[in-house]
Amino acid sequence: MLSQASIERILSAALSVGGDFSEVFIQHKKSSGVALLNGVVESTTSSIDCGIGIRILKGDKCVYVYSNDVNNEEKLVRMARSASSSLKAAEPGRTVYLKPMIEYHSLPYQISPTSVSKSEKVYKLRKAGEAAKNYSSLITQTSASTVNGETDIWIANSDGLYVQDHRCRTRMTITAISSKGNDKESGYYGPGSGEGYEFFERCDLEALAVDAARIASTMIDAKPCPSGKMPVVIGNGFGGVIFHEACGHALESTFVGVKSSCFTDMKGKQIASPIVSAYDDARIDHEWGSYAVDDEGTPSSTTLLIKDGILNSYLIDKIGSRRIGEPSTGCARREDYSYAPTSRMSNTFIANGTSDPESIIAETEYGLYAANMGGGSVDTSSGEFNFAVNEAYMIRNGKICEPVKGATLVGMCNEVLMNIDRVGNDLKLAQGVCGSASGSVPVDVGQPTIRVSEITVGGQG
Repeated sequence: MLSQASIERILSAALSVGGDFSEVFIQHKKSSGVALLNGVVESTTSSIDCGIGIRILKGDKCVYVYSNDVNNEEKLVRMARSASSSLKAAEPGRTVYLKPMIEYHSLPYQISPTSVSKSEKVYKLRKAGEAAKNYSSLITQTSASTVNGETDIWIANSDGLYVQDHRCRTRMTITAISSKGNDKESGYYGPGSGEGYEFFERCDLEALAVDAARIASTMIDAKPCPSGKMPVVIGNGFGGVIFHEACGHALESTFVGVKSSCFTDMKGKQIASPIVSAYDDARIDHEWGSYAVDDEGTPSSTTLLIKDGILNSYLIDKIGSRRIGEPSTGCARREDYSYAPTSRMSNTFIANGTSDPESIIAETEYGLYAANMGGGSVDTSSGEFNFAVNEAYMIRNGKICEPVKGATLVGMCNEVLMNIDRVGNDLKLAQGVCGSASGSVPVDVGQPTIRVSEITVGGQG
């Protein structure tokens, strides 16, 4: 680990030729993983990844360089000075001095996941796979895996900031695949937490495996989904992926700051139904997407994005702050030291409403119940999106009826938000990994059960 004096020297070199702000990000990460296919160990991994990233800003322009050599001070100084020269100095360089280091423990944990034997993890994963396989003769393949990481980071910048943070995350995945003839369907769960191995011990992975098998077995016999505009009830938990993708990304200053978002200059205006409020909250204890301090060293926050349908706040990092003239919300994130940070979501969700989920179904004469969402795509500039539904059922006369497959939800973000006419009281979060300009980061998506009064459903029927 570089000394404080060495970091100060690198930060000063980064401003010696050009730039008005410099930053150093140092990372030390231990990871381990195990993956099983049909109960057989397919792979095991263990790794240690160390590196340093140096960022220089001038206005809203950025230069970023990185290296996995964190011990060669002279090399890093030369690298910083070379990067600085690309910004053409407008003023003489200055010497940087850091304040006393502030230490954070973003995600405190009880049991180090990398200290637990792989055989113990294999045993638990194999039991989950067996539970899925035994659910039905239609289940022809199962996979189960876990990945764990313990990360220490140090962040210092030319404003004198110097912080250290300790983070730990644990995640498991279980997939069940059903087959009938040439048809295949799948069910999937991927629970994760900002904890150590204690989360693995507490999580009922076998119950989730059985439910994944239920989804796969149910959908293999489902009829093709009809297409057209209709009311859609979207289930809680991972149903929030639509808000995350179609709305959340468009609220990041990465896009708002360069006017490539459909929500640019919309703050204070109505963008959703009055019954919709939404948050990005990085401070929820032990959540998969939580952290105490972001990857620029700014304390995290609970950000009210939408209040009663009115756009209340954007997600803002340092460059975004310079571009739109508002303070950072502590949302700068990166996959690792090889990426410059950008504004990103953490735990993003539509807040609880007042409707009972059962009453939402009962009040829907005809429509689609999207019980479990899949992946999709979105254009942040226009708000157009397209999402697959992994588990869907028709609603008839206020009752959930036959399962249907091949359903997709197609529309515009602003139209869908305005068309939400019921919000349930059963908020649930679900875990995922979000990819963007600064790599892939752990996030939670979430919502209670909601109803969209009209949306285009693409189907096979």
